[in-house]
Amino acid sequence: MTAMHPHPATGEGSGTAGALTGNRLDAAFSRARQEGRAALLVYITAGHPDLETTRRLVPALFAAGADVLELGMPFSDPLADGPTIQRSTQQALRQGVRLRDVLSLARELRDGGLDRPLVLLTYANPLLVNGLLDDPSPLARAGFDGVIVPDLPSVESEEVAAAFAAVGIHLIPFVAPTSPDEHVRRVASGRGGFVYCVSVTGVTGARHRLPGGVVDLLRRVRAAGPRPVAIGFGVSGPEQARELAAHADGIIVGSALVERIDRAAGDPQGAGAGAGPGGDDRASAVVAAAAEFVASLRQAIDPGGRQPAQLLRPSP
Repeated sequence: MTAMHPHPATGEGSGTAGALTGNRLDAAFSRARQEGRAALLVYITAGHPDLETTRRLVPALFAAGADVLELGMPFSDPLADGPTIQRSTQQALRQGVRLRDVLSLARELRDGGLDRPLVLLTYANPLLVNGLLDDPSPLARAGFDGVIVPDLPSVESEEVAAAFAAVGIHLIPFVAPTSPDEHVRRVASGRGGFVYCVSVTGVTGARHRLPGGVVDLLRRVRAAGPRPVAIGFGVSGPEQARELAAHADGIIVGSALVERIDRAAGDPQGAGAGAGPGGDDRASAVVAAAAEFVASLRQAIDPGGRQPAQLLRPSP
């Protein structure tokens, strides 16, 4: 029988989220706050460059300093993703990676002793066709602590959030530069999980420069409520991470990490790094390159020369 990994819930309501007892995601943000730093959240696509390398990447990235890992579910129409992540998802799809494989991978990691936060990034259609919007318990049994659904209509988000909370999972809300004040107040006033703050209007992708208004956006969202705020879409490396860490509760890095995985694999358009002769060596190179990059991000946001993020939040 497959081991179960449920989270005991405290009854997250339908409008604003509440803390979930035992949720590893909440514990990670709390720990980072106590240490006077922003949490580091990193994204990888499940099955890129192959599932076995993904299995090795997850614990290695936590060991390198990640606080939370977002595991992307390959999808044929990833509307929120830029070209880098789109290529990674297409590569995984060509290898036949589907939702069942991602859930199996998470269960295997949990059964192997992984006790750090895992967040599933997926789109609404795979959840809908598998009945997981109404009954997300298989996601909880797989060991996920949160779920990000970029294309979930806001009119459905409260009902879905309540269903997820009932099994101990946070549905992660988004805010963008164009979000109205009412939406910002509603999602920021909840407790537990985090607000995914999109730095730019558009798709994911590492950017050399972030928009000038991103700090103002972070201040606006953090002033609206107590829920932790993590910034993503465009963070390209340690310097940007260090700059933003002074104004956010969490830093999310995705495309820049996926790019490094591509380069280390040596074949971003072709077969997986673990396939064929020399696959073990290529997988080891991927893990080493990814871990080195994550370690540089963590070093950049650790305390030292900057005001701790929690000291910048207005008093409740």
